[in-house]
Amino acid sequence: MSKRILVTGGAGFIGSHIVEGILKQTDWDVIVLDRLDYASNGFDRLRDIKCFDDKRVKIFTWDLCLPISENLKKEIGCVDYILHMAAGSHVDDSISNPVPFIRNNVDNALTMLEYAREVKPERFIYFSTDEVYSTAPEGVDYKEGDRFNPGNPYSASKAAAECFTMAYANTYKIPCIITNTMNCIGERQHPQKYLPKVINYILDGKELEIHANPELNQAGKRHYIHSRNIANALLFILNNTTETLDKIDASKGKFNIVGEKEVDNLDFALMIKNAVNKVTGANHDLKYKFVSFHAERPGHDLRYSLDGMKMKNLGWEPPKSLEDSVEKTVSWYLAPENIKWLGREKI
Repeated sequence: MSKRILVTGGAGFIGSHIVEGILKQTDWDVIVLDRLDYASNGFDRLRDIKCFDDKRVKIFTWDLCLPISENLKKEIGCVDYILHMAAGSHVDDSISNPVPFIRNNVDNALTMLEYAREVKPERFIYFSTDEVYSTAPEGVDYKEGDRFNPGNPYSASKAAAECFTMAYANTYKIPCIITNTMNCIGERQHPQKYLPKVINYILDGKELEIHANPELNQAGKRHYIHSRNIANALLFILNNTTETLDKIDASKGKFNIVGEKEVDNLDFALMIKNAVNKVTGANHDLKYKFVSFHAERPGHDLRYSLDGMKMKNLGWEPPKSLEDSVEKTVSWYLAPENIKWLGREKI
């Protein structure tokens, strides 16, 4: 029997890829709740989905810092799954203006947990971040259930929302899942994010600042993952596991969604440069300099790293490699019909 899944933040960058993945890989109906702020680009991301089907997708505009109205509940109807993705995600914004940022991320999580108390979905997924664990020293990959140590207001807001999800699972017996995901890439990303930003700097010959250690001899490291792979992982969890949060075993009901390998931010920028040159047939160079990560952005963490063995042992691995994902994404951005997503009119 076909399912109905409610996706908050479904008009955003990652959310639009999740909606696309659901449409491609299932016969489920999708309800999108989004307040359509700057990060959502209106409905542009959803309009861009080639397989978009308005018979299977309903879109509602709502600020989730407010309780869901009775009329909206009736419009939404019954739901089997709730995937709560809506959140502010720009770390710099959280540092410059922390209070409204934190309130937004916590309040919208509470709104959806209260809604879940009422509608009783089969499962509720809270979509979180690797940043709740903060800096990972070399050789350390955080596992599901490890301690939190948020290093900036953004990560603190996500950790707080995770705690409320755990509390509601325990107190009200909502079948909750928490996923922690690493740095996302893909089509339709805001030009302030790293991959599209690097493309623009390469095309314009501008010097890119890369966060590094205080000695300025080692760039920060990440496990980048394409949002298509994230969508695939979320559907794998819903279709192949029955785990939900457990107050005794902190690892249960938690899943790390991790890219297949770690790269430092300089190597990743060089990977982007090579893809740009392959697509354009040009010989662009990458101009860059290292800047001290903490002096440049207080609360920034040089290295994040999650252990992906739980998902691997369950049978999931990223369908596409990082190199394939970068090349395909760069090629998409540089197509004439998509160059607008870089905030420019031409290459």
